[in-house]
Amino acid sequence: MTGDVFLSLKNVCKSFDGNLVLKGSNLEIRQGEFLTLLGPSGCGKTTTLRMIAGFEIPSSGEIIIDGENVTNVPAYERCVNTVFQNYALFPHMNIFDNISFGLRMKKVSKNEISKRVTEILKIVQLEGYESRLPFQLSGGQMQRVAIGRALINNPKVLLLDEPLGALDLKLRKQMQLELKHLQRKLGITFIFVTHDQEEALTMSDRIVVMNKGEIEQVGTPEEVYERPATRFVADFLGETNLLEGETIKIKTDEVLLNLEEEDDIIRIPNLDYKIGDKFLVSVRPERIKIKSKIDEGDVWLTARFKERIYVGAIIKTVLQLKNGKDIIVNEIIDDSYDFENSGDTVYVTWKSNHTVVIKG
Repeated sequence: MTGDVFLSLKNVCKSFDGNLVLKGSNLEIRQGEFLTLLGPSGCGKTTTLRMIAGFEIPSSGEIIIDGENVTNVPAYERCVNTVFQNYALFPHMNIFDNISFGLRMKKVSKNEISKRVTEILKIVQLEGYESRLPFQLSGGQMQRVAIGRALINNPKVLLLDEPLGALDLKLRKQMQLELKHLQRKLGITFIFVTHDQEEALTMSDRIVVMNKGEIEQVGTPEEVYERPATRFVADFLGETNLLEGETIKIKTDEVLLNLEEEDDIIRIPNLDYKIGDKFLVSVRPERIKIKSKIDEGDVWLTARFKERIYVGAIIKTVLQLKNGKDIIVNEIIDDSYDFENSGDTVYVTWKSNHTVVIKG
């Protein structure tokens, strides 16, 4: 369980050579949570991490850690440690010396160093590897050494800057689960940077979605995936269908959106909307079903079959709506339908509660 707010960013801005790369970020991070900064390259996530670490100083704003304003406190005096993508291990030192390096710099006694390194090796599952050099380890093992070296100083916050980026896909997925389990076991705050949406969804308690130096949305994986707050979040996190609509009729508890064609109508809850209001509708491909005829259901749109793509466990079907826009449907193979002829008329349907409306 996560606790009270432990780390805060208060209106933090950062400029490089007059270019504003972080635009007034406000964020509260809880004690013991796994928080991920997610976004494309250049969105400001690594800059945010580096300011928390003390490697960069904000141009304005404050960083508060455990009740202390550390905005101008140097990195070595903060209760945080960082794991980098390239691990930054010392190639000439064995694993014991790599992990114990920080303690030796602090002049900790040899007995205490030996005790704490043994404990850390057990935590990161590298017992018996003390005498090996980094080049004798796999990528996953090197990553564990880097984490062990960061943990041995007993940080209150562990910062991880795309630490899985250099691993192959299978090992990357394995290490995602290992990192998550390690964080649960240790109970300390992890702040993780990635541009990989699946990685963020897999590992995080909460996700901070960033774009062009701003925070677009903060929420649990389910919240940001199922209820994206902006067009960018809907489009960036996973795969979605974005449909543009306009209010054409208002009822007591719902409004009707027209998708450019008279028969293409989507119903959404009435939240005091007006005739002519513009909307963006987001529907995830896995929420949509393909039918050969109209039956009972909340949303029905006419479409023409274009193509089917085999993607392992699912079939990806591309259909064209009457307004000329494509819509993608992802179905488990056993549930798929045999519409094989280009141009065949079919119907797509989904439940109204799977319609995410972004006004604007």
